[in-house]
Amino acid sequence: MHNIVLDVSYPLAPSPSVKVDCDGLCKKRCSLHSRQNLCLRACGTCCDRCHCVPPGTFGNREVCGKCYTDMTTHHNKTKCP
Repeated sequence: MHNIVLDVSYPLAPSPSVKVDCDGLCKKRCSLHSRQNLCLRACGTCCDRCHCVPPGTFGNREVCGKCYTDMTTHHNKTKCP
């Protein structure tokens, strides 16, 4: 019998000293969103705070770590696209 251990911890988000092109990355991230202005505003806030934008237009949020995945709106919904 084999014991398999899976590491399900979140990866570390990039260091705050790393400069991220939030505008450019958020434009790509929100390019297919039905409400682009709302998406861009939320993405910009998340990028400024977490110094990260996930790759692609949907999903992959865990790439940016807990800062990105755990941020919520005032109504307790996920904030970051």
